[in-house]
Amino acid sequence: MQVHLLKSKIHRATVTGASLNYEGSMTIAADFMEKTGLMPFERILVSNMANGNRFETYAIPGEWGSNAIILNGATALLGKPGDVITIMSYAVLDEREAKNWRPKVIVLGSDNKIVNERGI
Repeated sequence: MQVHLLKSKIHRATVTGASLNYEGSMTIAADFMEKTGLMPFERILVSNMANGNRFETYAIPGEWGSNAIILNGATALLGKPGDVITIMSYAVLDEREAKNWRPKVIVLGSDNKIVNERGI
């Protein structure tokens, strides 16, 4: 049996920008991606705590250390700078792997500074 489990999570990220005229995706600071194990172009699920929107897109790395969280393309219509969001990705694991699995999670505070991390 295989199960889908949380792989990576960036919790309480504040949207820093939105670009409707961009090709698509979400820009995430490269250091956040590395810390949580997110890969460039990996599918992500995003939940917006400001308006309840949930949407899928893919991650692209932003400038290292920029704390950037930018909605691109159509996703720019689902949130705005200042909104607090959660970014998640999932992995497919067999039942044996799943028993000891721990996702990589960072929790962000003001100015998108890391205030907590787990599984890292």
